Amino acid sequence: MSSNASEKVPLSVPPKCVGPTGPRGLVNALYYLPTKTELGACWELCRLHNNIGFWVVWLPTAWSITMAYHAEASISWTVAISRAILYIPLCFGIKSLIMTIDDILDSKFDGLVERTKNRALPRGAISQQRAWIFFYLQTSIGLYLAIQYLSSTALKISMLVWPLYIIYPTCKRWTNLAPVPLGLMFKVGIFMGWSDIAVDGKIPWEILIPMYIGACMWTITYETVYQHQDKIDDVKIGLHSPALLCGKHTISICTVTAIIFLALMCVGGALNGQGSAFYAAMLAAGALLLPRLLKTDIDKPDDCRALFLGTPLIGQIILGGMLVDAVTHRLQNGIPL
Repeated sequence: MSSNASEKVPLSVPPKCVGPTGPRGLVNALYYLPTKTELGACWELCRLHNNIGFWVVWLPTAWSITMAYHAEASISWTVAISRAILYIPLCFGIKSLIMTIDDILDSKFDGLVERTKNRALPRGAISQQRAWIFFYLQTSIGLYLAIQYLSSTALKISMLVWPLYIIYPTCKRWTNLAPVPLGLMFKVGIFMGWSDIAVDGKIPWEILIPMYIGACMWTITYETVYQHQDKIDDVKIGLHSPALLCGKHTISICTVTAIIFLALMCVGGALNGQGSAFYAAMLAAGALLLPRLLKTDIDKPDDCRALFLGTPLIGQIILGGMLVDAVTHRLQNGIPL
């Protein structure tokens, strides 16, 4: 044996891992500090270079907080704003956690799909072991923050969708309806936001359930179109998707789901006593979403991606209308901001 064999390997250079039960294994992987490449890979796993996932998680929560502020005169603007701000890191965490586990469980399929073959795991920027360690770290931090800062009701509501974090990444292997669990877990903030600032702790289910269903329909709309980018590769490797299920009828079906989304949001707004600014925002959101959808060519990946990238603006317009409506309502009725 050469004398070099006894030299210590720098802590910043991890050994090559050969699998979760290989000679180096998960325990040995814990010993090494992350390299610059691995840190970049973790950034990619969290999709911190693309924050659409954050918006579609945070916006429904912000809608809920704003509607509670509109409905309950005892809620101050400082409470509403502070809770909305608190949910920013929490929603970033939820989005990042889901993206990470999705990439871990789907890594072998991602390597076979043109759009995803250069993601961190398929290209070898980080090993499965190290990615799992990063996921456990995220989970630990996320649990601490959730327990520390969420109300007990909001925490319990969030726990209802925790199993979906693991189920969702497996969906394309056995069902064409992956956007359904995605919507259920991404839009649960509609209940959490209100419950977190409600003075009496009561949740107006009759208002929020229609909005929740509508928001899930919104998820089905943009996700179905988005997944048309991968339909050729999905067929080759035997995966399922709503794009394959809907086929040439995608735009017609998604137009219906988009209309249901807008309609159910209006139902929730009506039950909450929202005013003209809210409905003007809903009209503007619909005027933006529906024409874009109808002009999308599902056989052109750039068109599908463009519709998806426009998703946050739809929710931001709705939030803006809710904010204006809430402030106007308070000023007109002599309620302190």
